[in-house]
Amino acid sequence: MSGTVSNEKGVKPYAETYLRLGEEPKDNELICAFRVTPREDVGMEEAAAAVAAESSTGTWTEVDPGVAGRLQARVYAIEGDMVFIAYPPELFEAGSMPNILSSVAGNVFGMRAVDGLRLEDIRFPTELVRGFPGPAYGLPGVRQRMGIYGRAMSGSTIKPKIGLTVAEHAEVCYETWMGGIDTVKDDENLGSQKFNDFYERIARTLEMLHKAEAETGEKKGYWANITANTSNEMIRRAEWIKEQGGIFVMIDFVTVGFTGVATIRQETEKLGLIIHAHRAMHAALDRVPYHGIEYRVISKVARLLGVDHIHTGTGVGKLEGGPEEMRERVAILRDPVTKPYRGVLFEQDWAGLKPTVPVASGGLHPGHIPALHNIFGKDAFFAFGGGTHGHPGGSRAGARAVRTALEAVAQGISLEQAAKENKELRQALDLWAEVKF
Repeated sequence: MSGTVSNEKGVKPYAETYLRLGEEPKDNELICAFRVTPREDVGMEEAAAAVAAESSTGTWTEVDPGVAGRLQARVYAIEGDMVFIAYPPELFEAGSMPNILSSVAGNVFGMRAVDGLRLEDIRFPTELVRGFPGPAYGLPGVRQRMGIYGRAMSGSTIKPKIGLTVAEHAEVCYETWMGGIDTVKDDENLGSQKFNDFYERIARTLEMLHKAEAETGEKKGYWANITANTSNEMIRRAEWIKEQGGIFVMIDFVTVGFTGVATIRQETEKLGLIIHAHRAMHAALDRVPYHGIEYRVISKVARLLGVDHIHTGTGVGKLEGGPEEMRERVAILRDPVTKPYRGVLFEQDWAGLKPTVPVASGGLHPGHIPALHNIFGKDAFFAFGGGTHGHPGGSRAGARAVRTALEAVAQGISLEQAAKENKELRQALDLWAEVKF
């Protein structure tokens, strides 16, 4: 091993300083697991050292470390294509997710030393965890605000996701609540378009929510998408929801940026609003198996920043990811300490942060509910878009089918047995029995 990474001009920085195999991390250090695919002419140890240098105190050539020497990251283990790097906590600005990720997940993905680099996991030390707020409400607060216990909570994304007028949108929401679904939501690309102004939509839809609550005697929710071009506008939209009697906001968690999320978390706590996070654009980061950021990292970031619930995928339905991946994400969001599910990854002490509610959403219909219950348990939202509104009897009938299936599974009753007493569920099971993704 030369212990260096060389470029075309023969410059040799990195490895003597950043490669410390066998020097185990301290409890107060942030640690990362990277899956590394080195460039053809670069050795694994050289590539690993380059990642450690670029994500902490190094540069492309030899420099005197000086006072920065005590802040350098170090590669403490290499196992196959997995590289484990420890970072002193002093490297990071407490409570700043942009600062942390700009370090460990910043320039490193564009380095010539690697053909592929995937951040598989981060263990945030307790000292850094305590710098983040976590959810204001989380699982216990959401259940308390909704008054729902003993079963999974239900949701529905309004379909078609875009194109409905304000009046049409509000009417579909009303029909869905009346059928028995607990919450409805905007989809990720419904903002404030000419055909559906945000402020008018909120006023009209929450008017219909209050009507549905009065008629059903149940608490209902509307996850209204406040995602906008500036944080100031998102705050104005949240304030409008509060004025109209809403209790939820929704943000597109990735596209608004982590500073935007942190800002909304701060402001919505003042307003007493619950945050739903839609994960739009996540797959650009996490889907490629050899490059990017694994979704378990995104899940940890979401809980630290303080969203109350977030989409996880489903394990069934139309989205990528199997049951074991979903169980891991659920554990990260919901458990006090996450134990690794698949080999190399880290336990995480949450230092008392409230659990975030996982939301299963994407290509679901009532026939999926037994599998969802097996994967997620009852402490989750199951959300049905097309699986509600595509019902042959319309949105209200689709919602009845969902509610019947949810309650049956919670009571240990099979869907076939429940469908004998509920024609809407029977129709749903028959319609989507052959759907395969």
